[in-house]
Amino acid sequence: MRLKTKIILLAMLPLLASTGMILVVQQQQEQLLSQRQAVLVRSAYMEAARNELRHSVALALSIISPLYNTGRDDEEIKRQVILQLAALNFGADGYFFMYDFDGVNLMHPNQPELVGQNLLDLVDADGNQPVRLMRNKSLSGGGFVEYSWNKPSVQHSARKISYVTGLDRWHWWFGTGLYIDDIDPVVAQLGRELTDSNQATMRWTGALLVFGLIGIFGFGLWMGMQELRVADAQLTLLARQVVGSQEDERAHLARELHDGTSQTLVSVKLLTEAALERLPADNSVARQTLERALERLRAALLEVRGISHRLRPVMLDTLGLEAALRQLGDEMWGLSHTHFSLQVEGEPITLPDAIRTVLFRVTQEALTNIQRHAGATWVELRMVFADGAVALSVQDNGCGFEPDLISRDPQRGIGLRNMRERLASIGGSLLLRSEPGLTLVTAAVPPAAIQRFSNT
Repeated sequence: MRLKTKIILLAMLPLLASTGMILVVQQQQEQLLSQRQAVLVRSAYMEAARNELRHSVALALSIISPLYNTGRDDEEIKRQVILQLAALNFGADGYFFMYDFDGVNLMHPNQPELVGQNLLDLVDADGNQPVRLMRNKSLSGGGFVEYSWNKPSVQHSARKISYVTGLDRWHWWFGTGLYIDDIDPVVAQLGRELTDSNQATMRWTGALLVFGLIGIFGFGLWMGMQELRVADAQLTLLARQVVGSQEDERAHLARELHDGTSQTLVSVKLLTEAALERLPADNSVARQTLERALERLRAALLEVRGISHRLRPVMLDTLGLEAALRQLGDEMWGLSHTHFSLQVEGEPITLPDAIRTVLFRVTQEALTNIQRHAGATWVELRMVFADGAVALSVQDNGCGFEPDLISRDPQRGIGLRNMRERLASIGGSLLLRSEPGLTLVTAAVPPAAIQRFSNT
């Protein structure tokens, strides 16, 4: 595993671990907060209900007190008290009720069928005896009682809290209550809202985690791309240096062959010719030997000069690219039936040595391929200068080839790959078009590449 990958993982793993711990703690805190909220809401609701019930009973006492405090105990005064309490209904489920100390119902506006019944031993849905509990609470001075009772608006049993107080002189007690089953949906709704809020927070946390991971990964990718760019630039520079070193070596060998070996062969040739001239005419055997030696020397001299030219044509450094290309074409097809031509379009510009050398080598490779494989009857070079750029095209009417097939075959197309790599080293590009009867190879160098090499 590469060091950069390890660094990225070391940056991502703590982020994942810390985010996971945050989410777990947040989930636990949400549950604890939900429980505390339910307790607080229920407590506040119950306290408000108790205050309201205490106030309602106090209001009822203030209404019936003028009758109760008259000191009368006859049935008529009691009937008026019952009527006044029955008229104090509030809402569909808010009403007053009245019992005597024996548990007999004296008044129930919403359940008149209970009037006259002894409900002291009545058992609610929770197994409690609510009437007995409320009677006992009123005998001890009054207070609150929780129990289950039929809810008129829905006609089923529901939790209820009531406040009761006694009328001791008459052995009666009365009270009113509020159904508290509504608190459970409220608490549940608050819990759902809290859960939704927590889930939204977790989603945001997850999204931030994803963005953070993407940022780390993107930063790592950017660093990798930067390294690749640097490595590519270094490889390009290295390739350029290798090509430059090769060209320098070629030039050195060409000079050595031209100035050393070639001159030595010329000297030997001159000495042999001088010896041949001084040799008596009647020494035919020696003359024939020297004449054969001269022929071999001439052939060797031509071969050395050809090698020297192929390594580094002198005209490329002295007269320029156009002259070197003309000489190259003349050497290949000067004595053949293949027609060779070179055209220059536009205003020629001075090309840097590196670009001039690459264009010459690319053309040399293209012409060599034509000579070996194309079987062409005409070859045309065209060098176009325009807007600070240069394009050198090689066109022939040979048999052609399939560029895609050649480029995919590792055993073939080495020359084409070399041409592309040479042009890529100077920022140029190679364009290919080939079909039977027409093949066009174009080497294009943009102005930026020419400007860059001109400044170096």
